[in-house]
Amino acid sequence: MKTDVLNVKRTGDFYYPIHFEDGFDKLADAIMEQGLENRHFCIVTDTNVGPLYAEKVKSVLSGISSRISVFTFEAGEKNKNLNTVQSLYRFLIENKADRKSIVVALGGGVVGDLSGFGAATYLRGIEFIQVPTTLLSQVDSSVGGKTGVDFDQYKNMVGAFHQPRLVYMNMNTLKSLPGVQFACGMGEVLKTGLICDRDFYDFVCKNEKKIQELDTELLAQMIRRCCEIKAGVVERDPKEQGERALLNLGHTVGHAVEKLMDFQLLHGQCVAVGLIAAAKISLNRGLLTEEEFQQISNGCKIYGLPQHVEGLTAEAVLAATKKDKKMEQGQIKFILMDGIGHSFIDKTVSDLEMLEGIREILS
Repeated sequence: MKTDVLNVKRTGDFYYPIHFEDGFDKLADAIMEQGLENRHFCIVTDTNVGPLYAEKVKSVLSGISSRISVFTFEAGEKNKNLNTVQSLYRFLIENKADRKSIVVALGGGVVGDLSGFGAATYLRGIEFIQVPTTLLSQVDSSVGGKTGVDFDQYKNMVGAFHQPRLVYMNMNTLKSLPGVQFACGMGEVLKTGLICDRDFYDFVCKNEKKIQELDTELLAQMIRRCCEIKAGVVERDPKEQGERALLNLGHTVGHAVEKLMDFQLLHGQCVAVGLIAAAKISLNRGLLTEEEFQQISNGCKIYGLPQHVEGLTAEAVLAATKKDKKMEQGQIKFILMDGIGHSFIDKTVSDLEMLEGIREILS
């Protein structure tokens, strides 16, 4: 597999690389290229990913450092909280981590978000490296520097912008990913195409068979395009003052459903139903044709993503959207679609429009 490194602007003229590989063997070389060898590396992982890959990554890093520690926490969104962050702080202190130490986030989005937040706040900020092992984290959460944890029932309410020094993606980790987790990643992939690239959306839908078969070359091509799109948005708006909000397409309703379902539905599944709700509102405004609406719904269907949820009321979902962290002066910044491959921020979506969109996803 040959996929060129993608460089993402971090601050000023400083860029960080995204590596696309088919193993962990080149991780040490990638770190050395950034001049980060001979540091204390703290691998942060969870109970799902750690048993699969922690020892391999530790072995690779042992070639460039004599100080490597591994912090493992219980897998699951329910553990993405300040209690786990406190445990990480304690572990870093007990292992004498200093300002030159580096956190290595080995896992999916929960691991990456929590590790990044821990790195951003330990000793007022130390470096960290993203090593995402799920499709969702490879196409979305590992790029862009958003870190954070959930607070009570509020998703990602506590966090910080903290860009990684590098991102290293091993495509082969996707082969150990449960089917439902892979589908969740595809929710974010579809979202990325819907935001600004119709050709990419069509490509993903037309190549469903090879993508589902985990064709490594095709996956690398798909993941790289997602990273290119997100990196471009992040470079232009690193702290979500404007354009970056487009990346939240499907997330307003999706996050509300995720919270009300007590995280029984996975993030990518909730994004999928959020996309359909947003598409319904866009359809009702005459921004999408019925054919385009069906294309969006079908994209979710072919990748095994839910189109409906059970046990919720439209009124409860609407109320939950009002608690979203993306509220601005009491108004929701909603992302609508003006055709497939073009989205925009709208602050005029009414409660009635929201209810109509939400009812589309309730069974």
